[in-house]
Amino acid sequence: MTLLWILAGAALLAGIVAAWHWYGQGSRKLSRQVEEADRRATESERQRDSIQEELFRRLYEQRELDRQKMQFQAQLSEYERYASLAQLALGAVHEINNPLLGILSHLELELKDCQDSSQRTEIQQCIAGARRISSTLHGLVNYARPSPPLLSKISLLRLASDTIAFLEHQPLLRGKVLENLVPPDLPPIRVDANQLSQVLMNLLLNAAEATPEGGRITISAAKLTYVESVEIRVADTGCGIPPEVLGHVFEPFFTTKQGRGTGLGLSISHAYIKSHGGDMRVDSVLDRGTTVTLTLPLRMEQPSEKEEKEQSQIVV
Repeated sequence: MTLLWILAGAALLAGIVAAWHWYGQGSRKLSRQVEEADRRATESERQRDSIQEELFRRLYEQRELDRQKMQFQAQLSEYERYASLAQLALGAVHEINNPLLGILSHLELELKDCQDSSQRTEIQQCIAGARRISSTLHGLVNYARPSPPLLSKISLLRLASDTIAFLEHQPLLRGKVLENLVPPDLPPIRVDANQLSQVLMNLLLNAAEATPEGGRITISAAKLTYVESVEIRVADTGCGIPPEVLGHVFEPFFTTKQGRGTGLGLSISHAYIKSHGGDMRVDSVLDRGTTVTLTLPLRMEQPSEKEEKEQSQIVV
């Protein structure tokens, strides 16, 4: 009887041990399965995040490509518009300029022989109108195909002084302070002196028209710190430019001077500065004034003979 109890206890113990062993193996297997499931879930999340990042990156790149495409199309449209204007300008000069000069010569002869004051006034008005047309045609050619810069090393202080001396006795500048604040130690710049002088004269006359008596007009300049360029500023204390007009100031024929000017002054000036590899910016505040900033490289390379030939082929 005792032996039976011992055998039964041993069998029970063996069953317990076997069950515990089976449970341990099952638990380890389940643990491995859980770990594997966690690993796969983590990998899936990583792959999902990677796919999302790639999707967002491609969406961003697509938006950037769409933006660049729109910008390129806008620039292409602008270039096509200017190319059409160039063709129109050259055709207009060829078809209009020669007959116009004949009309102008005839009017000047009529004026010389005319004694009646009322008739002289009418002839003078016709002459003024003909000269305005001629000026517009000349401006069109300069805008459509500006001549290549004839570069020389100049003193900006000297150029500004000469330009001011040429303009300071103009009636438009009477009662206004015109200052040359260009520093004497500014390094010389390599530019087309005639073109830059025309740009400065145009900016000074524009400033004079916008500035009331007692106002101030200044020319200043400074070398930029980290690049081989110089900034030239023409500033006034005039009426300023409305925000809705400011974005159009470089457009050809755009003008707020009804009956005065051709709307080509700033367009031609902008073309001259661009031909020098520079930039032109206009900042303005109503009733406080306007500042035009020209940025020019200190040393510009002279165009090659081939480039000069291509740029100077203007049919008139």
